[in-house]
Amino acid sequence: MSDLFVAHELRVDLEPPGSFLAPLLGGVEMVNILNDVSFSIGRGEIFGLVGESGSGKTTLARTMLGLTKASSGELTFDGLDATAPSSQRQLRRSVAMMFQDPVASLSPRMKVGALVTEPLVIHGVPFTDRSKAAIELLDRVGLSAAFAQRYPHELSGGQARRVCLARSLALKPALVVADEPTAGLDVSVQGEVLNLMMKLRDEMNVSFLIITHNLAVVRQVTDRVAILYLGRLVETGSTADVFRAPQHPYTQSLLASEPQPDPRKRRSDLAIVGEIPSVIRRPSGCEFHTRCRYAMAFCRQQLPSLRAVEPGHGVRCHFAGDTTIIEPYPGGTS
Repeated sequence: MSDLFVAHELRVDLEPPGSFLAPLLGGVEMVNILNDVSFSIGRGEIFGLVGESGSGKTTLARTMLGLTKASSGELTFDGLDATAPSSQRQLRRSVAMMFQDPVASLSPRMKVGALVTEPLVIHGVPFTDRSKAAIELLDRVGLSAAFAQRYPHELSGGQARRVCLARSLALKPALVVADEPTAGLDVSVQGEVLNLMMKLRDEMNVSFLIITHNLAVVRQVTDRVAILYLGRLVETGSTADVFRAPQHPYTQSLLASEPQPDPRKRRSDLAIVGEIPSVIRRPSGCEFHTRCRYAMAFCRQQLPSLRAVEPGHGVRCHFAGDTTIIEPYPGGTS
């Protein structure tokens, strides 16, 4: 599988949203959000990005789309420099976004038919019949032609998701970035949306980046996964490997936090303690040491690098792979 999108040592610094943060920042004008982020997405691959709220998932997606400027590092899409101004128009056509709030991303003044074909108009794609183009896009995501005449407020949550998916497919992109594609949906509708995405991947060879904190979603549909903590990737690998044998204590705690109907399978000893630290005051050394049950004095002093513990499986932990310190995760599943 060839790489479609590659991020290498990506860093993003953002200006604080207001002057009220100045006393906390101590004169610092920029806040580091993402640091040393490296990963790739293959053609026709479904890649999962997991992390707590505030970990930088959406900022990473916006940077990939050129909506947020990278401070340093490399972003390449299909061999092109994705940060270069000359690449932006092709990037806009080849990478589509499904926003976290589907209804808010749809103009309340436009009918669904106009919404899903708007990318064609913006990019000057020729078509003979806009109504027919809308119906074809809606049919691809399992909605009847009647939906073309509806307004966003007349849609259910699942229908709004499908409309957003149809709009994202209008320009036949190579990559779709889906930010929390199942948020706010009941379980049955979640399954329908995810099955639809997998079907479209197989039919169109389109890649998906799924941003979520729902581990069940990641397990069901993704080929590979990356775990993001405080703007750094702490574990990457195939979904099967990461769920079967998570190496980073944070990943182990995330998996242990999944609801288990069988009390004997619950792991309260792996629960994450405390809140995620602020990016304004990052912990020294390993940034997870304030919540890690295995933390030692050394962890508070030196930042670990992301290193391979086995082919294709990277972990940012000083003790990754050392079973004398980090216990093997007994609850792993494939």
